[in-house]
Amino acid sequence: MSERLLITGGTVIDPANGIEEARDVLIEAGLIRAVGAPGAFRKEAKGADVIEAEGQWVTPGLIDMHVHLREPGFEYRETVATGAAAAAAGGFTAVACMANTKPVNDNAAVTEYILDRARMARAASVFPIGAVSVGLEGKQLAEIGEMRRAGIVAISDDGKPVGDSGLMRRALEYARLFDMAVIAHEEDPQLAEDGVMNEGPTSLRLGLKGIPPAAEETMVARDIALAELTSGKLHIAHLSTAGSVELVRQAKRRGLAVSAEATPHHLFLTEEAVEGYNTNAKMNPPLRREIDVEALREGVRDETIDVIATDHAPHHVDEKEVEFDVANFGIIGLETALPLLLRLIGEASVARSTLIRALTVGPARVLGIPRGTLSEGAVGDVTVIDPAAVWRYFAREGRSKSRNTPFDEWRMKGRATCTIVAGRVVWSAEEQRRETA
Repeated sequence: MSERLLITGGTVIDPANGIEEARDVLIEAGLIRAVGAPGAFRKEAKGADVIEAEGQWVTPGLIDMHVHLREPGFEYRETVATGAAAAAAGGFTAVACMANTKPVNDNAAVTEYILDRARMARAASVFPIGAVSVGLEGKQLAEIGEMRRAGIVAISDDGKPVGDSGLMRRALEYARLFDMAVIAHEEDPQLAEDGVMNEGPTSLRLGLKGIPPAAEETMVARDIALAELTSGKLHIAHLSTAGSVELVRQAKRRGLAVSAEATPHHLFLTEEAVEGYNTNAKMNPPLRREIDVEALREGVRDETIDVIATDHAPHHVDEKEVEFDVANFGIIGLETALPLLLRLIGEASVARSTLIRALTVGPARVLGIPRGTLSEGAVGDVTVIDPAAVWRYFAREGRSKSRNTPFDEWRMKGRATCTIVAGRVVWSAEEQRRETA
């Protein structure tokens, strides 16, 4: 492979630089050399590998800042290698993985192990997120400074809320010293206790214990207050209710360092997906009402919601094909996110630059990583997207080890055709077709 890669004929969408027009992109030695007018790099094209992107979008590499790669400890569900491969197939050049592994990523040794496994995988880049508390137990702060030096980009006890307000305050204060965000899983354990879906008429009809929207909203309000108290950097994971969106909107208006994310499943599914006791629609936070879906979409549209992230949560079939009450929470999402989200452009009037922002510069800024832009000298991470490609998603054909998804066999429109990490093609639709022919 040449040290030089030229992507030509596409429409460049680079929200960080306000570009949304026909441009060519030249990558050299793993870095963005230049973005120029169509045909501007004819001389440089000699000896370069050329990707023809006519009719396609060329964007900064997509970033998913909320995934569970399960390694170490749960390799039967997913590994760093399989998760990074699934990310690349979905158009993601980088992912940030949560700390709820076994052992928990609450020390430098686990952080370094994850980074070593990612280097060996040679697919999407992996940025570890460290735990807030030792063992995710919510009792004492983890070795945050040690993990930061080892390579973490944020801290989170995701999967569990930080119930102790004093501990959350200290986490925000300590993370601020490293200019890191605290990523909050917002759930009041007492209000949510033993709940398995959204509380409302559907949960009553199905005889399932519900989780009220207030279980999320009370914790969102608490953590916004703590962010204001500490001047800390707060990122709220997987918003699911209209009330939470409004709380974040008001916090931003007050100038607080608060950001938030939504998932594709909360943007497209309601609690009705649980009908028939479908365990692949069992999430935490749960799928909510149509009014919440609309509020989340409006939050994306007006950029109250900074980031869209999958919360990719692989589980073995034996952990899902059980009674609804005991089934594990969560679904996979790396390979379905992009085509689902492209629907927002037509269905919810989301500008394509706004959508790409939430998948590139948005997460890059929250995590403080040098990604999400096609600026000269930036890392040569690029995603090429065909917005018109029509295909059907089959979970059994995916790169993830797990198959727990409510989107199996959905007809999709739009997909990544080429995923480039530091100037190296790590996945292409054309190569995939050759492999399966």
